Amino acid sequence: MLKTVLQTGEVHNFEAQFIRQDGSLCWVLLSCKLNKAENCLDKVVTDISDRKQALSALRQSEATQRALFQAIPDFTLRMYRDRSDFDIISRGKNYILPKTIERADLSDILPPELVRQRRSAVRQALASQEIQIYEQCMERFGEPTWEEVRVVPRGADDVLVMIRDISARKQAEANLERATQEAQIANQAKSQFLSNMSHELRTPLNVILGFTQLMIRNRDLNSQQQDYLNSINHSSEHLLSLINDILEMSKIEAGKISLNLGDFDLYGLLDGIYLMFQFKASSKALELQLQRAANLPQYIRTDESKLRQILVNLVGNAVKFTESGNITLRASLLSKEPMDNGESRLKLQFEVEDTGHGIEPAEIECLFEPFVQARNNSAHEGTGLGLPISKKFVELMGGEMAVSSQVGRGSQFQFSIRAETVPCSRIATCHENRPVVGLKPGQPNYRILIVEDVPESRQLLIDLLKPIGFELREAENGLEALQIAQQWQPHLVWMDIRMPVMDGYEATQKMKAMGENAPLVIALTSSAFKQEQTLAMNIGFDDFVCKPFRTEIIFEKMAEFLGVEYIYGDSTLANSQSSNEITSGVGVKRITSADLQVMPENWIEKLHQAATKVNGKEVNTLIQEIPSTHAELADYLTRLVENFSFEAIVALTKD
Repeated sequence: MLKTVLQTGEVHNFEAQFIRQDGSLCWVLLSCKLNKAENCLDKVVTDISDRKQALSALRQSEATQRALFQAIPDFTLRMYRDRSDFDIISRGKNYILPKTIERADLSDILPPELVRQRRSAVRQALASQEIQIYEQCMERFGEPTWEEVRVVPRGADDVLVMIRDISARKQAEANLERATQEAQIANQAKSQFLSNMSHELRTPLNVILGFTQLMIRNRDLNSQQQDYLNSINHSSEHLLSLINDILEMSKIEAGKISLNLGDFDLYGLLDGIYLMFQFKASSKALELQLQRAANLPQYIRTDESKLRQILVNLVGNAVKFTESGNITLRASLLSKEPMDNGESRLKLQFEVEDTGHGIEPAEIECLFEPFVQARNNSAHEGTGLGLPISKKFVELMGGEMAVSSQVGRGSQFQFSIRAETVPCSRIATCHENRPVVGLKPGQPNYRILIVEDVPESRQLLIDLLKPIGFELREAENGLEALQIAQQWQPHLVWMDIRMPVMDGYEATQKMKAMGENAPLVIALTSSAFKQEQTLAMNIGFDDFVCKPFRTEIIFEKMAEFLGVEYIYGDSTLANSQSSNEITSGVGVKRITSADLQVMPENWIEKLHQAATKVNGKEVNTLIQEIPSTHAELADYLTRLVENFSFEAIVALTKD
């Protein structure tokens, strides 16, 4: 080193590594210069250990960065502000650029529209100092290729552009979208099918049930004819329940089910269910009990219809599958939280316990699957949809359902729901169900238009309303109804929805456009779908009644919208139409076969034979022979006859 400095006379720098006294390594920079005046060398020693460490770290960082770029699949390049050329940082895999190219211009690899898009993204990234992400489609190897482009700002004037092939992802998304569209089309087809089935099945049932109810109102029928009608009505109601179960499950699967919240009397609902099954339980010598907790609120807000359907299904199953012992329906309050409006948020619990066959442990797991019935159940009736529907309803109402069972000892179904308390003043007063026999004097001459394409359905309403005193006109399609409405100006129109020529939607819209002459229009349709009801109300219908309907609903709606006042007949006749309308309370004493022993054996045998033949007249004659000291027995048997529960009388007298 000294020789070189002496020969050249120039400054020379040299790096050297030394070991300090403490054993650590030290890097120094030695600068030597010839001092000719003094004929010697000037030497400067500088510690550069920090600089060497920083340089080493930088080299390691660059190596790491190169390794990262080589590892990622993205084609990566560096671009600059207002320049179309770029530097390749990493080629990624299977990209279209030749490996010999290190620098290129965007116009060499992209079509003009993508060049403009890329330059715009670079400017936005530099201006905002935020990553810009977009997708582009270009042709590679003769095939369309989708790419995701990420523009990452590095500083004030350059960016990194990372390009990734996302063709596989886009293909998967396209497949998913196509599958989704196909599923939607299939779901729409299913909904349309269900809607059609609802209409096709419920329309004839409406005619059967409607005319049956009309005939039951006839006091001139003998007991045998009443029995026949009762059998028709009972079988039709059973068929309707099966259809409703299938449609309900289909609506659940299609996601078309929702809560219909309302205020109601919970005590009344529970009493009604008790009365509905009391005589059926008695006919099997079962004891049916209703237990209400002392703190159970009477007036609540939730979906009354769904709660009733759950309880009817559970209690009905218990009665059906229990041969001896008892069935208990319990209702209790689990929790109560105050709300801002002064009312309370509730969690209610219901239990139905029986002493029936019980359920095998292996069957409990699949008990809530559609169309599944326990093998232990000897009565394989129904669709196997009651429990799955009930469970879905419970979950929709914010609760959960559980079951416990022991084979040979019975089962217990338990579920909870969410509800709210409501003041008594919000609960509508229930009027006694009495048959309408006429119109009170001094009222307008009400004009009612019946629009229905099925002749039997039109005739049903005509036979129901004409004897009461309404002035009626009829039409078989919407166009004919519109012409009658414009000329006749009816007060109210009962409008079917599905009709030829012009449907009920269009006809109602045109009627509502008649200004002050527009009539009230109530939809009367076989559709059981909530969305069709919502559509009808949005179009302009004043209300919606679903077929099959109860005859009293027709009268109630006209009273509600027109203010019609009726003359009512004897309530006994109306109460005989349905076992869930018995006027006795929950505390009625249950009569057993032992109570009949107050009468002679030959009398009991005659009663058994008369009940077996479903001869109501003869049974009533025998009841009149019961001494007044046993009036409770006579009243009980009379109610059985009034509700056509002859099987209960047979069960009482067969022992």
